[in-house]
Amino acid sequence: MNTRARRRILTTVAVASVSALALAGCSAAADGDTPGGNADEDVTLTITTFGTFGYEDLYKQYEEENPNVTIEATNIDTGGNARTDTFTKIGAGGGLSDIVAIEEGWLGEIMGVSDLFVDLRDYGIEDRKDDWLEWKYDQGTDADGRVIGYGTDIGPSGICYNGPAFEAAGLPSDRESVAELLNGDWENYFKVGQEYTDKTGKAWYDHSGFVWNSMVNQLDEGYYTADGELNVEGNAELKERFELLGAATEGGQSAAEAAWDWNGGKSFVDSSFATFVCPGWMLGNIAGKLESGGGDASTGWDFADAFPGGPTNWGGSFLTVPESSEHKEAAAALADWLTQPDQQIKQSTAAGNFPSTIKAQEDIAAAAAPNELFNDAPTGAILAERAKGVVAQFKGTDDSVIQENVFGPPLSALDRGETDTNGAWEQALTLLNELVD
Repeated sequence: MNTRARRRILTTVAVASVSALALAGCSAAADGDTPGGNADEDVTLTITTFGTFGYEDLYKQYEEENPNVTIEATNIDTGGNARTDTFTKIGAGGGLSDIVAIEEGWLGEIMGVSDLFVDLRDYGIEDRKDDWLEWKYDQGTDADGRVIGYGTDIGPSGICYNGPAFEAAGLPSDRESVAELLNGDWENYFKVGQEYTDKTGKAWYDHSGFVWNSMVNQLDEGYYTADGELNVEGNAELKERFELLGAATEGGQSAAEAAWDWNGGKSFVDSSFATFVCPGWMLGNIAGKLESGGGDASTGWDFADAFPGGPTNWGGSFLTVPESSEHKEAAAALADWLTQPDQQIKQSTAAGNFPSTIKAQEDIAAAAAPNELFNDAPTGAILAERAKGVVAQFKGTDDSVIQENVFGPPLSALDRGETDTNGAWEQALTLLNELVD
């Protein structure tokens, strides 16, 4: 771990641990001898999620089945903003909800302060270990063997594409033909993209940042090696992919969209771009933006069983219970319930994401339910295919910082034509040394 990251985490631990101990004392006084108090007592549980989790109906169901429980939910717009919120509260020594959703991209940073979160083995999570994909369960386990996260979803990825846009370029638009067209490596994806851009004068993908994240996640080792060493400077494989993306962007394939905005969703409606990298959880985000931009099923978006370079995982989350919670047992019970296979299936239906429990995956694959907004594509079944062979990449302490704050600004400048590929790479290395080393 680099010196700056170590200093930051140690400072956070020092501040937050004192608060956690103080709050733990208050918790014991409030709840009695058991971690969550009397199970029949009225309790209000707070939970913080982000993006599109699809929990709204599940909250109502849980309250109906447990009339003594009231759930107060907060949803933050993006995972990046949720990270800021979580670490701001940790640094301030308080304010975390009873349940906090953690995103895979900053899980490594959370592991640096994992003692601020409950060891879920104390609440029976080991009895459910075989529910999850092995690597998902292992992701939520710290270096001391403490399990701090109930796995929610994972992020196998396919390609979302706009059928009418493909037809305008003379490209096939049916799902099977598009999958055949785009199955291959990234060079093939960008080759088809250049053909599309040259014929239509429009962009192939929304912006370089999301494509870059997918390209990095596909590597055996990304910004960090598997043993936690920084892995950017001198990484020939990483730079080769950056140059491949840079050439495509310089060729006009990027729409230079603002991440998470897409012109209020209108860019999904007016054919500003033709393809979109789509981990399962992104389907819910697209659905919301498409509708807010005035689009619907007739807009022509579809989902292909293909991804450049093969299987990859982008994202996925966990539910944690901070040590500062005054209702640990009740919070763990709710988090456990929300991540059971039956609930993960309902979450997937509501949010479009893909579950991390094996039974839920199997049931969704077998159902092959059509997704109306994506031309009746069986998105769940497709994601089940895309999940085969996926193993999540190790994420180091500053992984999300590197993705968003080191590579984000240079790629945005490249999208806007304010720099070239070499300039963007050098800018990224400069920011890396400023923000991480």
